[in-house]
Amino acid sequence: MTEAKTGEAAKKPLFTTQRTDNWQKGPLAIATVFTLFIIYATWRTFENQYFEMGNLLSPFYSPKIEWHLWTKVWHLSPAILILWIPAGFRATCYYYRKAYYRSYFMTPPACGVSGYKGFQYQGETKFPFVFQNLHRYMFYLATLVLAVLWWDALQTLFAAGHFFNFGFFQVSVGTLVYFVNVVLLSNYSFGCHAFRHLIGGRLDCFSCGEPAKTSLSFWEKVTKLNEHHQLWAWCSLFSVAFADFYTRCVASNAWTDQILFQVQQVVQ
Repeated sequence: MTEAKTGEAAKKPLFTTQRTDNWQKGPLAIATVFTLFIIYATWRTFENQYFEMGNLLSPFYSPKIEWHLWTKVWHLSPAILILWIPAGFRATCYYYRKAYYRSYFMTPPACGVSGYKGFQYQGETKFPFVFQNLHRYMFYLATLVLAVLWWDALQTLFAAGHFFNFGFFQVSVGTLVYFVNVVLLSNYSFGCHAFRHLIGGRLDCFSCGEPAKTSLSFWEKVTKLNEHHQLWAWCSLFSVAFADFYTRCVASNAWTDQILFQVQQVVQ
């Protein structure tokens, strides 16, 4: 009897569904992209070189840490001290949770498909999922990093990163790469559910006074970003990786950061 039951269990499909389409493509593609990004980001973090050239500073290594104290006590890559913030923000993101829960944990792998029985999701009250509740705090920290990345993008407009050097102004390919990256990151960050809640979602009444009406106006704008949160999540993931890759290629002299427009004036 035991052998018969074992044989029947072995024949039972891992997933049960009435779907006839190739639903495996979605979770497989997501798992592949996530894995490749993690491998690339890890490699770049520990490579600890080719992250700065002229007025270009890789988003993986920004903000730049130059304190002499750290150089004495911290001999590893400074990116380790930085990347945990955007990584934590994305890892706790509501969209990314759905994406990697499905692609890695199979809970469930797709709509209308039974979950993998070897892993039972019990909500976000158990270890390690309880850390997902830190999302709003990671948003605050990630916003500070985003502000620094905007500063880095602005500095690409000036000679060797000397901001407010009005005698010199330029637009290079790197400038476009950096500005596209920060715009996509901003759309992702400020379309976040945590920011949507902060800006007005926490209110019970949108018509109770002028402050509430103002919050409603901001909430509606943030909601428009939130409606495409998945798009911004993926686009910003690719843009931040490409911004780092572009910086590495320029810093290693594999590419040249072509100047598209330049104004230089001798200031008396």
